[in-house]
Amino acid sequence: MQFAKDSFSIALRERLAGLNPARVVRVSGALRPAVVVVENEMPTAAELLAECFYLEWGALKLGDSDGGVTPMCSIDCSIRYRTRGKVESGVDRGRLLGELDRELFSICQPACTKKVDFSRAPNVDLGSGVSWTLPVIEMGNREPGDRDAGMVEHNARVRVFFFPEVGSL
Repeated sequence: MQFAKDSFSIALRERLAGLNPARVVRVSGALRPAVVVVENEMPTAAELLAECFYLEWGALKLGDSDGGVTPMCSIDCSIRYRTRGKVESGVDRGRLLGELDRELFSICQPACTKKVDFSRAPNVDLGSGVSWTLPVIEMGNREPGDRDAGMVEHNARVRVFFFPEVGSL
């Protein structure tokens, strides 16, 4: 499962770098494309960065096994992003959120990539692929009096599909 998650997130990161090289963030002192996998970062109480795509993974789901055939697996990915706008009054927030929506749809297509083991150097192509649904975008959940007042956000849901590696289930 980790290879599928890594392959998906790295595909999005590389596609964003090609689509909009200026969409970068500084995380732990390193400047990189604005795609962050929450489970791969140090826990922090700091607020989420603006104009950055945060990926969070759900539980693994196994498909039905047909007579000993390895079942296709899926895992839901939540992608959260937000902005407070570029001008002090924040009147451009909707426009910037729409631009982030467009970028997310762009980097999610084509909806497939090779499955790669990135834990080795050099990386190893695992001979299969990872595919996913197009994002379903919803308004972000905000509580009245939220400390990030002035931010507007969207949450997108994507379902990622893959076959597990032999012997990994």
